[in-house]
Amino acid sequence: MKTIRPLSLILAGLVLGASPSHARINVVSLPGRDSVQLTIYNSADLTLVKETRALTFRKGLNKLEFSWANTLIDPTSVEFRALTAADQVEVLDVSFPPRVTNTLEWRINSEFAGEVTVEIRYFTSGINWSADYVAEVNQTEKLMQLAGYVRVNNNSGEDYENAQVRLVVGTIRLVEDIAQLARQGRPGGQPAPTVTSAPAAPAPVVMFRRESGMALAKATAASESRPREVVKEGLSEYFLYTVEGRDTIPNGWAKRMPSFRTPGVTIASYYKFETEQWGNQAMRFLRFKNDKDSKLGNEPLPDGAVRVFRVATADQLYAYVGATSVKYIPINEQVELELGADQDVLIKPTLMNWEKTNLAFDQSGNVKGWNLKETWKLELQNSRDIDVTVDIRRNFQGDWTLTTTVANEKVDARKIKFVVPLKSREKRDITYDVVTRHGSNATR
Repeated sequence: MKTIRPLSLILAGLVLGASPSHARINVVSLPGRDSVQLTIYNSADLTLVKETRALTFRKGLNKLEFSWANTLIDPTSVEFRALTAADQVEVLDVSFPPRVTNTLEWRINSEFAGEVTVEIRYFTSGINWSADYVAEVNQTEKLMQLAGYVRVNNNSGEDYENAQVRLVVGTIRLVEDIAQLARQGRPGGQPAPTVTSAPAAPAPVVMFRRESGMALAKATAASESRPREVVKEGLSEYFLYTVEGRDTIPNGWAKRMPSFRTPGVTIASYYKFETEQWGNQAMRFLRFKNDKDSKLGNEPLPDGAVRVFRVATADQLYAYVGATSVKYIPINEQVELELGADQDVLIKPTLMNWEKTNLAFDQSGNVKGWNLKETWKLELQNSRDIDVTVDIRRNFQGDWTLTTTVANEKVDARKIKFVVPLKSREKRDITYDVVTRHGSNATR
């Protein structure tokens, strides 16, 4: 499989009348990439690659050939610039050689003879990153340790050695799909360009070639000699995670790295009950806030999977509680981890009585309006060994009025909620009356 690899210098031996098979001779190996930086966006299949190389230019015309065969590089995004002797190195044009696929060629004029540090930049797809979290909750479910991790996967078809990895949280807009552009072979899928006449003097051609597996293995082993740190910083509407140090990232490679570990995060054990959404089950949640008071709030939390464990015994035996997923969590936003139904918390609604009142009749003696009064009882039971809070939602139709002695809050025109703290092993009842007005009795 042909992929983009470190540079080799090929002296062009093409003269008038020479056959194409003898066009390139005297291959001389140069050092590979001096550095490469990968900026990976998690909102799209997109990675910005910036790599530096040390190239030796001769004075006059030079040619640089770039190939992306069997990779997911977007050829429309490839750019070249000189970092040293920049005022003496000029890109004249870029072309796509005839009868050669997945290749472009820069013609570069250099007023400087010698080594030049250059940067090559492009977009690729096939590299992605994701976040995941591990929450370890104490026995009382008042505090937890929250640990975050990032996982990078490379399926771009290319190996990146000595790479600095940067991870971006935020949504970007793509006009075209990068992977599709890569598969077209040429920008816009246009036909091969017309061949221009060759210059009088042959120009050096620099090509990307394969690095040995031994070099990759050595670079990978060196990168794993010490743990990585993830440094975060805000960038306008985006947030940037920079993984400390450098790594060799071969194609097919995946790695999970720690992002943060915060003990003592304040949490609450919380239950929700809403028949229309979950039936007659109480759903268990853990609630916390991404803010300074909770010992978080230094950066937004990317969306990802969360695995929750709880200390079950005094000798720190952990029990697996469950897993869920979270969406992107900005700073200062409240988080609710849904952990599924829990039979240890019971909420049972029962219709105790109903009656029709305030009947109204028309001139023909037909009922044209009435009130329906319902009396409900909610039985609450907490069988757990900790205190919890329950959030009970009740939905009504039409023109209604609620009467109860228990504190409640109107959520919207059709819904109210009771928020009730329950001690460990506590049972209690809530009763309420709801009057619904029908027909001419309804408020217009």
